[in-house]
Amino acid sequence: MPTTSVLKRLFTVKEYDRMAESGVLADNERVELIRGEIIKMSPIGRRHAACVIRLSDIFTRKLGDRILLSVQNPLALDNTSKPEPDVVLLKRKSDCYESGLPQPEDVFLLIEVADSTIDSDRELKIPLYAEDGITEVWLVDINSACIEVYRYPTSKGYQETFKVYRGQNLSILAFPDVSITVDEILG
Repeated sequence: MPTTSVLKRLFTVKEYDRMAESGVLADNERVELIRGEIIKMSPIGRRHAACVIRLSDIFTRKLGDRILLSVQNPLALDNTSKPEPDVVLLKRKSDCYESGLPQPEDVFLLIEVADSTIDSDRELKIPLYAEDGITEVWLVDINSACIEVYRYPTSKGYQETFKVYRGQNLSILAFPDVSITVDEILG
C-alpha cells in the first residue's frame, strides 16, 4: 500500500497577525504560531496559574527595576514563530516594547510552566528557543516538581541542561547574585 504525505499550509508571522487583526482568530482564542503552524494552547489550570503568579512575584521582588517582566505575551522569534511564553525577563526599554515585540537578544530568561504540555514544550519549544538564541530557558515541570534549566544555545540545542528539585537553589545567568529556591517557585 503506498504511503501518502500530508501537505501542510504553513503561515508566516505576518499572515498570522493579519488573521488575528481580521478576526479569523478570535481575541480570546489561546493559540500561538510555532514553526508556521497555529498551535492551540491548553487552558490555564489552577496550579499553572499559581506558579506563574509566584514567578511574577519572585522576579518583581528580587529584580525590581533591573528587568521588565512579560507574562504570557508574544515574543518575536523568526518569520514563522510567535510563541507566548509564560514568563520572560526582558532588558529594560523605555517604551516597554511598544515599538516592536521583544527579540531573542532582549531576553535574559524565558520560562515555560507545564503540567499537561511538558512533552510539546520539550520537543517543540525548547529546540526553537535554542535555534533562535534564547540564552537561558527554564521549564517548570509542575507534575514532577522540578525545574529543567537550559543554557548556552546552539543550532542543535542547548549545551548545558540540568534539573533542580525542591530544597535546591538556582540563579539566572544574567543575575548570578540573585538566588531563588525551587520551593519558592513551586509553592
